[in-house]
Order: sequence, then structure tokens, then C-alpha cells
Amino acid sequence: MHASTAPKKTMTILFFKGHGGTSQNALLFPTFWHIRKGTHKRMKLRIDQKSLSDGITVVSKAVPSKNTVSAIQECILVDASTEKIRLIGNDTELGIETVIDGTIEEHGTIAIDATMLGNIVRRLPGGDVNLWTENEDVFITCGQSKFNIPGRDGTDFAVLPDVKDDYSIELSELTLRDNILKTIFSLAVNDNNQLMTGELFEIKGTTLRIVALDGHRIAIRMVELPQSYEDRSVVIPGKTLSEISKILSADPDSRVTISFSAKHGVFSFDNTRVVTRLIEGRYFQVDQMISSDYSTKIVVDRQELLSCLERASLLVSETDKKPIIFRIGDGQMELRIRSVIGKFDEMVEIEKEGNDLDIGFNPKFLIDALHAIDDDKVPIYLSSSHAPAFLRDDRTYCYLILPVNFVSID
Repeated sequence: MHASTAPKKTMTILFFKGHGGTSQNALLFPTFWHIRKGTHKRMKLRIDQKSLSDGITVVSKAVPSKNTVSAIQECILVDASTEKIRLIGNDTELGIETVIDGTIEEHGTIAIDATMLGNIVRRLPGGDVNLWTENEDVFITCGQSKFNIPGRDGTDFAVLPDVKDDYSIELSELTLRDNILKTIFSLAVNDNNQLMTGELFEIKGTTLRIVALDGHRIAIRMVELPQSYEDRSVVIPGKTLSEISKILSADPDSRVTISFSAKHGVFSFDNTRVVTRLIEGRYFQVDQMISSDYSTKIVVDRQELLSCLERASLLVSETDKKPIIFRIGDGQMELRIRSVIGKFDEMVEIEKEGNDLDIGFNPKFLIDALHAIDDDKVPIYLSSSHAPAFLRDDRTYCYLILPVNFVSID
């Protein structure tokens, strides 16, 4: 028997949802697929219980709760056919592969029902877990606990392709995670226009501009890069960025490299590589939607306005989504709402330049934007009750929010 120790835990995430929103499994990424034939029917591993449990938790995110294609997709693939122990989950739109610490005593692969495997391993006592197979039978022991459950012959599972990138930039993991979280809420979750479900990454010189929009609002963040790069624009699926934001570290010294080929994006950080198909198509002309003209400018305390909006939202029901009305005057702004639930009024102190103005907004859109801004004071630029409002600091952020029509109330 051959014994080897796998390196520290690494994780790979694969995404299988392409332009147009059609999941075509291997047809989308023909190079992602590898048929593992001729693997041993017997496999024997020794893995720390916590390491195995953590790995199962990671890859289970890519296991569908209700299978629509094949029963094997409800499984996790345990792959010890090489010198590393890999756990793989795949729901045809999202695939996750993680490498965990452990000792391989006999090489092989097996697919095991994800729910069953997860429930068993989480409830095992701490220490080493022995996992071995006899053909498609799986044996798991830990301490005095012994399980024998059925497995499946795992032959078709996704592996990460070798993407030939032709362009890359580098920034900190913390910066990337922070700016994803401060824009992704403005994406359309489901839309016929796939471009609205992805974020624009636009590199010009030393600036990365990240843009998300859903037809009612736009979120823009500007990131200063450590060096100058050639101009490049790509659209990255929001699903990809959401998963990346969950695994990026908060360490400002840890770096992430983002590379692009003609159709793919690759995020490389620590021992992790994330590959995604880019969304094809010409992105919206965002600059044409942003105006520097305004007739009214206010500066307001971010936390005061945020707290006021959250109180007002208590009177916004799912069936009667009344707008919150801003009545902007000299030195003060009145926020009021009249809904089927009740009435709300509150005054907020402001600094004002220009004209008085009444304007209505969906309070959620403003709350999302204010949560994404770190500044204590927020400038808001307005032109009329029918024109977009801009929460803007030209160096780092710009949030555009369309107003809502309302009936004047006194």
C-alpha cells in the first residue's frame, strides 16, 4: 500500500451557467469534463473528522436539494485517484471542488449521497475518520461508530479547465470582497437580459470600475489599482461574484489575481482558483446615464438618514409598497410615508444648495446604498422629482436611484 499526505486544504469553484441562462452541462464547458475510467473499485482513506466535515460543508453548496437531471448530482464525489483527496459537488450550474488533508492508503473514487454523508460526518466524534470502499459499498468508522452505506460509481464530474488567460490584474482580497459586497445588491436576480445579472469590470489605467444595475438603480465603485494596466472590460456573472465574496479573506495583505481569456475569468488567491464563463454582449452605456447637472444638492448624516429610513420601512407592506417622500427645504428634510399600515413623519437636518424639492423613493434602494457607503456625510444630487438621484463621491462611489411617482400629501 502507498501512503501519502495531501497538502493544506484548497478549494476550486467551477461555474456552469453561460450566457442566455441555459444550463447545458458539459456543452457549455466541453474542456471542463473528464471521464475517470479505470479507477480502482477499492479506496481507503484516513481523514480528520473536522477537515472532512468542513470540506463537505463547502462542496454541499453545489449539490441541488432536488435533482432534476441525474441522481448522481445529489452526491459528493470523493476523488483520491491522485495524490490529493478532493471532494466535488456539481449541480450543472455551480461546481465546487475542495482539497482536504488526509492520508491515502489506497487510491480510488466514489460518489456518496451528499445529505447522508454530511449528516454522518457531522455527528461523528472528533479524531480520524476511516473511509474505504468495496466496489460501491462505503464503510465509515470513527471511534466506536461504524457505518456501511451505498455509494455510486462516479465517472462524470467536472474538473477545472486550464484556461489560457491573456490578461490579468492584481489587488487585495479585502478590496475585491468589499467592492463586490458594495455593488452586488444592485443586480437583477432573474432577468431576460443576462447583462443585468452580471457586473461590469472595467479596467482603465490604474482604475478598476465595478458596475451593477437592475433597471431601477445603478451601483458603481472605483478601485485604485497598484499599477497601470491596458484597458479591458468584461461582464462577470453575479452568482460567481457572490460565491467568491464568501471565500475571500479580510486580510488586506492577501492578494488575488484576476485573469481573463476571451470567454473566461479566473480568480486566483491563496490555494484557490475560481473559473467562470464571462457574460457576452455589449454592456450598457452607463456614462450616458450619469449626469453632473443638478438643481438641488443636500449633504446629510449617513447614519441619521439610514435610521430614519429603516423606521419608515416598518410601514411598507409587500402588497402596498408606498414610496417614502422627501420634502427638502432649507436646513431640514421631512421624510413622510402614508400606507395602509399607518403614517410616518420625521425631520432630518441637512445642508442644502439650490431649490426646494419633493421627491419619492423606494426606501429599500436608499437603505442598500447607504449601507454600502462608509462616509459619515453623504452628498445627494437631484434635478427634479422625476429625475434620478445620485449619491456620489467621484473618487470612490456613485449610486444612481430612480424616483417613484407619488401623490402629493399634506
